[in-house]
Amino acid sequence: MPPRFYLTTAIDYTNGAPHLGHAYEKVLADVIARSRRLKGEEVFFLTGVDQHGQKVQQSAEKEGVRPEAFVAAVTAKFVALWKKLGVEYDGWAATTEPRHKQCVQQLLQRLFDEGKLYKAKQGGHYSVRQEQFLTDKERGDDGEFGPEWGEVEYREEENYYFRLAEHRDWLLALIDAQEDLVLPAFRRGELRNAVEKLGGDLCVSRPKSRLSWGIEFPFDPEFVTYVWFDALLNYISFAPGGYDPAARSAEFHRWWPATIVIGKDILIPAHGIYWLIMLHALGFSDHEMPRLLVHGWWNISGAKMSKSLGNVVDPDQLADTYGAETLRYYLMSDISTGKDADFSEQRLVERFNSELANSLGNLLNRSLSMSHRYRDGMLRKGETEGPLRGQASAAVTAYQEQLDGYQVHAALNAVLEFATACNTYVEMTAPWKLAKDPERAATLDHVLYELTESLRIIAILISPVLPNAALAIFAQLNWQGEMSFAAAEWGMLPDGHQLGKPVPVFPRIESATAG
Repeated sequence: MPPRFYLTTAIDYTNGAPHLGHAYEKVLADVIARSRRLKGEEVFFLTGVDQHGQKVQQSAEKEGVRPEAFVAAVTAKFVALWKKLGVEYDGWAATTEPRHKQCVQQLLQRLFDEGKLYKAKQGGHYSVRQEQFLTDKERGDDGEFGPEWGEVEYREEENYYFRLAEHRDWLLALIDAQEDLVLPAFRRGELRNAVEKLGGDLCVSRPKSRLSWGIEFPFDPEFVTYVWFDALLNYISFAPGGYDPAARSAEFHRWWPATIVIGKDILIPAHGIYWLIMLHALGFSDHEMPRLLVHGWWNISGAKMSKSLGNVVDPDQLADTYGAETLRYYLMSDISTGKDADFSEQRLVERFNSELANSLGNLLNRSLSMSHRYRDGMLRKGETEGPLRGQASAAVTAYQEQLDGYQVHAALNAVLEFATACNTYVEMTAPWKLAKDPERAATLDHVLYELTESLRIIAILISPVLPNAALAIFAQLNWQGEMSFAAAEWGMLPDGHQLGKPVPVFPRIESATAG
């Protein structure tokens, strides 16, 4: 049985339209899923939408519609964008689905029965934006709550609390023991620092008197579940096989634990603290803890994109203007996974023209054109070994190593360096000169074979990021072989293979609107 890989992303909060950060995260996960399939692994890729919460209820009220209608309209925007961007997922998590509600209520009941939830009346400062109670540890050096918390008000009410603090030492030990728990490594240090400050318990309910849009507590219908406690459970409620606390299915355990792709803003406290401790309290072992792959933000001139600043970039519009694969390429090539990057429409155009149109596209067009001009598109394999075979092998190895570390930009660099080497090889061998010398016919055959075989391997390597372009290259090579790392072995194009005609796969973008 092939290895299994369960990949999921943070589910998107349905209180606004999808933005560039959403698009980046989903394309990143899609690329990871496709690359794992190239390795021959079975992959289950889950994504979805978080539809509950106070802000959703308030937004629906402002629009004069029921929350169900509000989230349905927003969800449709997410679904349409993922389809446009070629994001292919295997499972869809919507927190309003009965399957999820049943799982959440089962787990709440279990935690309550085991004494891990308790009811108490407490007063505290509440962040309306983050929908959570704050402690003095969230105050800045000036004693005030920072702008990241938005409007903060004092509330006193009765709620249910999850015994969070008692798991502090366990979580610290886990972070120290499992180096790949959080990636990249520097995020692990940030999480540890936050856990060391952990003191209070987590309020996991909201009175129905002020919030009705949520999952009811099974043992107290006057309360609904705190949105983060609800949303985080989607990773197991929608997992392959489903999670049943009474009978943990064999199918579930064949896939679990998951690798979860999240933004840096929800590592602390939601995923790195709440989620891991929730799993621990539910009986998951240390080896069953998910891996958290944490990505950075796309900024504008160093500032985070926000509606209030008026610097939000619409990925839907970008895809319409430049094409979905152009956007996919830019998002994967212009940022190092885990770090922040500045978005630039001008760089999007420049990278496409320089790296795809001028380098890879030019290589494809000239190689096929020369093969048709000098050999009527018929390849002769021969037995001579040339330099591109070794460089192709090195590119495949470097590409795989970088993708194993989730550094997609570096993997693409390995492909581009190989394409550059191929273009250099054209200039060095000068097929147009070889074609004039009948005594060098075998050398010309060899050069043309090396170039087209290199293009076949390049198509395999770019396929996770540019699936349609990869298929287009295969079509021009008239090749219907397998798209896998196993097929990235040199020499699979047979002697006498007939090539297709060249058609521009990466036409230059001539009218950039970027400033």
